[in-house]
Amino acid sequence: MQELRRIEQDILARGRVDGDHLEALRLALYAGGVVSRPAADFLVELHKRVGHPNPAFEHLFYRAITDHVLTDGRTDAEEAAWLRRMLIGDGTIRDEGRKFLHELKGEAGHTSPEFEALFAEAMKMPPERRTSRSGG
Repeated sequence: MQELRRIEQDILARGRVDGDHLEALRLALYAGGVVSRPAADFLVELHKRVGHPNPAFEHLFYRAITDHVLTDGRTDAEEAAWLRRMLIGDGTIRDEGRKFLHELKGEAGHTSPEFEALFAEAMKMPPERRTSRSGG
């Protein structure tokens, strides 16, 4: 966890996740061969703190969370509750979170009734409202 905290400090100091951060995060998250709950919790908090995550960080984030949840190939009630707190703790779900649940459901060998309830609830929520930005 100490290495993860060091990476976090650097990310927050720079204000973005750079390529060198991605590889360092990947190595630290998977240090024990699997993504542990403390590492997954850390990643969730870091993801919330990074204001505008880039696509590569988003990919690492959702891959690591999938690997954490599906360590045994299935979702259980406790994991579903954890995912609920992570994805819709504020009563809304991001479009990326909805896509993640679809992919997680597809990869899981078995899903719990609690996961199925979370999935159904998330799919009924309205899509994000995004403002269009003019690029330059």
